[in-house]
Amino acid sequence: QLPSSDAAYLNNPRPGYPSISRRMGEQGKVLLRVMVSEQGLPQQIEIKTSSGYERLDKAAITSVQRWRFVPGKRNGVPEAMWYIVPINFVLE
Repeated sequence: QLPSSDAAYLNNPRPGYPSISRRMGEQGKVLLRVMVSEQGLPQQIEIKTSSGYERLDKAAITSVQRWRFVPGKRNGVPEAMWYIVPINFVLE
């Protein structure tokens, strides 16, 4: 069973949109590869796919570092494992 960041009780905040990126019209999707510990904490974060904008990539990483996850389980036992987290930056 893979980790999850979707559980309603986790209250993970949406990443802040960097104001400079907003002004410059920068948009994109960042795919982060996150090592989630048995306690549901992000231990390691890597960029799997960049948004194409360093500011957006950094904002995604900074936000996910503060997130909590439901840890992944193997045979019902929590276990550290990698999880892909998509972060979309879209101007509305």
